[in-house]
Amino acid sequence: MIEFQSVSKKYPSGQTALDGISLKIESGEFVFIVGLSGAGKSTMIKMLTRELSPSSGKVLFNNEDINAFKKSRIPLLRRRIGTVFQDFKLLLTRTVFENVAVPLEVLSKSEAEIEKEVSSALEKVGILDKANSFPSQLAGGEVQRTAIARAIISKPEVILADEPTGDLDPKNSLSVVGLLEKINKEDKTTIIMATHNSQIVNHFKKRVVVLEKGKMVKDQKEGRYEAG
Repeated sequence: MIEFQSVSKKYPSGQTALDGISLKIESGEFVFIVGLSGAGKSTMIKMLTRELSPSSGKVLFNNEDINAFKKSRIPLLRRRIGTVFQDFKLLLTRTVFENVAVPLEVLSKSEAEIEKEVSSALEKVGILDKANSFPSQLAGGEVQRTAIARAIISKPEVILADEPTGDLDPKNSLSVVGLLEKINKEDKTTIIMATHNSQIVNHFKKRVVVLEKGKMVKDQKEGRYEAG
């Protein structure tokens, strides 16, 4: 499904963000990428969407080197990947329904298809009753659920979640990650979540990949993470 082959990333400033990462993630897995700020988590996430390219090594998606893709293929790659961010990235002047509909509008879906698919996604994440609300009218957990609904609306093969609980309280954090776990189990969607939240990681008992200063120091099937 996804493979990092001896991937390193060095920025022009001289900072090494990743140093020789080799990692394989199978279809349908739920993987936590953990580590302190600056460990290289977000760099790995951005490489999967081709926002960043390795300085050396390869990143494979379904056995294809995504850094060899022509520019015209990158949007097609990104349609196969749903992304959830810490800061949500919702359009504040659009309702919950309209925010979730954006990916389908890009695909030129009909109004009937959009109505059906968006309603289904909002029901799955538990906020169908908030369809006509604006982001400013939602609680933090509801905002992130809107972002998750937008991420799953195109039925992606992979969801990348980059610190999705960073702005949430512990209760909402558990609820949001529980929702990602449900999507992983029911839809067989691969979930890759970058976080430094040891409470979340240790609660859900998924595969844990630990980064320290750009190096992978641990990879456990049902691991724990002790931040510090």
